[in-house]
Amino acid sequence: MNIKACLFDLDGVVVDTARYHFIAWGKIASELGFNFPETENERLKGVSRMASLDILLEVGHINIDPSQKNLLAERKNNLYVSYINEMTPDEILPGVIQFLDELRSEGILIALGSASKNATAILDKIKLTEKFDAVIDGNKVSIAKPDPEVFLKGAAELGVRPESCLVFEDAQAGIDAARNAGMHIIGIGQPENLKNADFVIPGFQNFNFNELSALYFQ
Repeated sequence: MNIKACLFDLDGVVVDTARYHFIAWGKIASELGFNFPETENERLKGVSRMASLDILLEVGHINIDPSQKNLLAERKNNLYVSYINEMTPDEILPGVIQFLDELRSEGILIALGSASKNATAILDKIKLTEKFDAVIDGNKVSIAKPDPEVFLKGAAELGVRPESCLVFEDAQAGIDAARNAGMHIIGIGQPENLKNADFVIPGFQNFNFNELSALYFQ
């Protein structure tokens, strides 16, 4: 199998920003008069801001007009940005930097493929921008995962065919997007939450290029 590039989601794969999304959405829910349980947060992973808001409103059994939705989405983003502005490199998930460095030393291209419009700002905050050959974020795509646009654009910027790409994702929407793109997929997290990935690993702390080679290069 000839894998030439690895594409990474951001939230929950490279850095744990999912908790900041949850805190921000929870505050919006509280202002609307209901609690947003953590058990529902899994549904928000890998989807766009407006799609996340729709899920939140569904949980709260609330209907509002489009102009109000835009205001709520903007308020949520402002809350979220205030949280991520305090991020440091210490918040990079265990094993990520070493794994990225191993990929580069082996000549594997590296891209970020995230629905977040704040992805570039986060990479700058955690001082990881230089590790990526391409960054595709919510500002460069018009259709959210599970549409494959974000990953197909990543492959295009790297100059690599989709079938030569391996995606690392922690959300079902992202796994479906990678599958729709015709790419290989390793899920990050718990197998019961990640269907249709080639393999699922808990994270990069005990995962290195030798482990990757055993799965795809032999």
